[in-house]
Amino acid sequence: MRSWSKEVFSLNIGKIISELRNKNGMSQQVLADSLFVSRDLVSKWENGTRRPNYRMIEKIAEVFNAKVDEIVDTTDLVFKELFDGNLAGIEISDADLAVVLDRFLRSIPEKDADIFINRYYHLKNTAEIAEAYGIRENHVRSILSKTRAKLARYIKESKK
Repeated sequence: MRSWSKEVFSLNIGKIISELRNKNGMSQQVLADSLFVSRDLVSKWENGTRRPNYRMIEKIAEVFNAKVDEIVDTTDLVFKELFDGNLAGIEISDADLAVVLDRFLRSIPEKDADIFINRYYHLKNTAEIAEAYGIRENHVRSILSKTRAKLARYIKESKK
């Protein structure tokens, strides 16, 4: 059994941001200014108190002329997004999850299932999904959030 609230993801983002910043001779303040955030927030990223979201990681990569994958394992980041929040604390084996997930995806509207699969199986970012479906990125995030909540309820109901 895996408890998703206890899942440890290999997100060493802070150390990597610090290394990139130092390699480029940049202070925390200069990085903060180029990202339009506070120096305190950059410090929190670097010491592991906070983690930047995917959108901010893309901006950080751009500042350092790096790829997102150089900063974070995008697979870990996407799975952390999937299993945080509504799915946190749900205990289910990987085999059971695969069966429940297959049934769940067949039970929801096709577009929602496709968006979910594009994000969590194909690991596409929300901007790519939005462009493919001709919808706004915040609409994609809303669909994903609602679908994760429905999945959590579905899993809980399937365990009864």
